[in-house]
Amino acid sequence: MAVVINMPRLSDTMEEGTVAKWLKKVGDKVEEGDILAEIETDKATMEFESFNEGTLLHIGIQEGDGAPVDTLLAIIGEEGEDISGLLNGGSAPAAVVAPAKEEEVAPKQESSEDSEGATEIPEGVEVIKMPRLSDTMEEGTVATWLKKVGDKVEEGDILAEIETDKATMEFESFYSGTLLYIGIQEGESSPVDAVLAVIGPEGTDVDSVLKGKPATKKASAPATETTATEKKSTENKAEAVTTVSANDGQRIFASPLAKKIASEKGVNLANVTGSGDNGRIVKKDVENFVPSKAASASAPVVNNATAQANVAPLNLPVGEESFEEVKNNQMRKVIAKRLGESKFTAPHYYLTIEVSMDDAKASRAQINNLPDTKVSFNDMVVKACAMALKKHPQVNTTWNGDTTRYNHHISVGVAVAVEDGLVVPVLKFTDQMGLSQIGASVRDLAGKARNKKLTPAEMEGSTFTVSNLGMFGIESFTSIINQPNSAILSVGAIIEKPVVKNGQIVVGSTMKLTLACDHRTVDGATAAEFLQTLRSYIENPVTMLA
Repeated sequence: MAVVINMPRLSDTMEEGTVAKWLKKVGDKVEEGDILAEIETDKATMEFESFNEGTLLHIGIQEGDGAPVDTLLAIIGEEGEDISGLLNGGSAPAAVVAPAKEEEVAPKQESSEDSEGATEIPEGVEVIKMPRLSDTMEEGTVATWLKKVGDKVEEGDILAEIETDKATMEFESFYSGTLLYIGIQEGESSPVDAVLAVIGPEGTDVDSVLKGKPATKKASAPATETTATEKKSTENKAEAVTTVSANDGQRIFASPLAKKIASEKGVNLANVTGSGDNGRIVKKDVENFVPSKAASASAPVVNNATAQANVAPLNLPVGEESFEEVKNNQMRKVIAKRLGESKFTAPHYYLTIEVSMDDAKASRAQINNLPDTKVSFNDMVVKACAMALKKHPQVNTTWNGDTTRYNHHISVGVAVAVEDGLVVPVLKFTDQMGLSQIGASVRDLAGKARNKKLTPAEMEGSTFTVSNLGMFGIESFTSIINQPNSAILSVGAIIEKPVVKNGQIVVGSTMKLTLACDHRTVDGATAAEFLQTLRSYIENPVTMLA
């Protein structure tokens, strides 16, 4: 029997995914464990494996296309199997929305099973199921509830921490209301889609909700919407098949590698003809692309005509306005969403200090003279932050509305710039790591980040974040807090300048550090004391080697 495979949720923040590459094509045999496709999420490009055996009968999302989580991705079944019913939404949903054949509808409404066993779920009440937080997750364990029955819940609030087969992730609410019911207690495990909680208006009869069913109107609307979505999807696929060149102004279909090479060479993909499947632009198309003579000759013709018309003054620049719209990828969308939420929900304030780096430079030179050892200034700052956080636990906190979470562990996130935006791999238990361990770990995680090979587990669990733009010559800057952290440190460049030492003006090396804090959890005096401790460690590196 054919199995429908939907777009998986491969990270905790993933709302839609893009198929970067299909590793199987329609008609191929698929074994359990085979990699079906590479899917680009908001954080990384991940391999998606099949949990079913059979023949790949249908591909619902073409390479380069994005779609929301749970959209039809593929169908696997027996060779030659009729899947038209699945493509049309299945026979059961069709029966729900069909207005004809009243004689078939009436008996179902009169059945005792429907009338006595279930009632319609009241409007405004939401039954929340155990989410699928990783591609291989079949069940989850509630590690911690951050809300209790009777608590008010706002959209975006963290309801619980859920342990998957890969990591412990925070699960946020997409609804506002009162937490009426908890279906899975702390420490308990349940399969995906088991009832996790109920949110709705205070005073709702939860027992009737748990026995309830969606209202008829609610049931028909998604089915109709699905039909429209499928129609649109079909039209999109037809368009992709007929698209051979991007010169017609339609969406450009290109492999990620082709896009990267085009960006490096300054090639406009709109002028490139694709030789891949369905006109998709691949690596060789960009490498072999030669600008046409007609395109290069067109501009002078326009300029000559303008000159002959003699309408504009001679000193008026003449040209052609142009622009290019590039579709935002998942990483860019999530960065915009998360940083916007952080900036507009957390009251930020900033404190800046300037620290002497003379002893740090000398210490680093001595450390790096040791065999197989390489430590950067950023590694020294990360280590100093971890040690300072131990002395100032208020900075190592999370705001949870009714409560403040004091993290007893210290895990520092290190912001890494990648081609499509910014990711923050996390050094778990940073305070227990030596300088050389921090250096090796940062290099390994940064390499994975730039190759889009970071796993969700490697980006989860930070309690504090460091962002460094010093290597670009930036002397000082401010950062937006990486929630759920309460603070982030911005690290500037090391500058040689005249400084006063022992009453004398000498040449010294200094570096500016700016701490952004969430005023809900960290007061100004607390942040100032943290920076004083941080200064003492950085200016006296020997204290970090103890």
